[in-house]
Amino acid sequence: MTALGFLYPGHSAEDDYPRIEQLLGSDIRVDLVHTDIGEDAHRVAALREMGSAERLGVGMERLRLTGAETVVWACTSGGFVHGWEGAQDQVRTLARLAGMPASSTSFAFVHAAREIGVRRVAVGATYPEDIAALFADFLRAGGIEVTGMRSSGIITAAEVGTWGEEDVLTLARAADVPDAEAVLLPDTALHTAAHLSLLEKALSKPVLTANQVTVWEGLRLADRRVNAPRLGTLFTREPLVQVRE
Repeated sequence: MTALGFLYPGHSAEDDYPRIEQLLGSDIRVDLVHTDIGEDAHRVAALREMGSAERLGVGMERLRLTGAETVVWACTSGGFVHGWEGAQDQVRTLARLAGMPASSTSFAFVHAAREIGVRRVAVGATYPEDIAALFADFLRAGGIEVTGMRSSGIITAAEVGTWGEEDVLTLARAADVPDAEAVLLPDTALHTAAHLSLLEKALSKPVLTANQVTVWEGLRLADRRVNAPRLGTLFTREPLVQVRE
């Protein structure tokens, strides 16, 4: 059994995680602890506070009791808003608090893009334009070229969590550009786990979404690879474990 731990702010699309766990197979456990979201706002000050060491530390105390082997801060904007160096400091602090390998969704996107061999991406962000631009800056710092960007201007995670399949597909299509090798949907408040096959079929290219790459990052930290095609291209590379359809 491999036990993966996640710190997830508030309540929006956390049901993606048991769905992904089900698709991964019986020997992988997904443990999720909710952290205090504070002010629900895609604004720099609120996002910085959301991912503070104090808030992560409180969540980690509860997650440690689950027996998780790795931990990922499951909040993209609460990582990249600190910039590349600041996000690295955040992850180092989390690893020290957790006493185990740690990462965040922001870094998961960079690692996942490298895993599937893409360097040029389009981004479909639910965030306001200024926050979306910070994500693009973060990707560039990680060696990923952003060739297209679409911002939806949504302030709260609560609103993002109400989006359905058609909303997600519309955002992905609007973001896509011909020279993008993949499309990234960065908000962990967005339900995407059930839509990955549809998204990749509609766009005819890989799609990386926040909760998908977050779980993959937990597996990467645990040195596990799982072949689960319903979770998209990211989960179909050199598997060590085959999930039955």
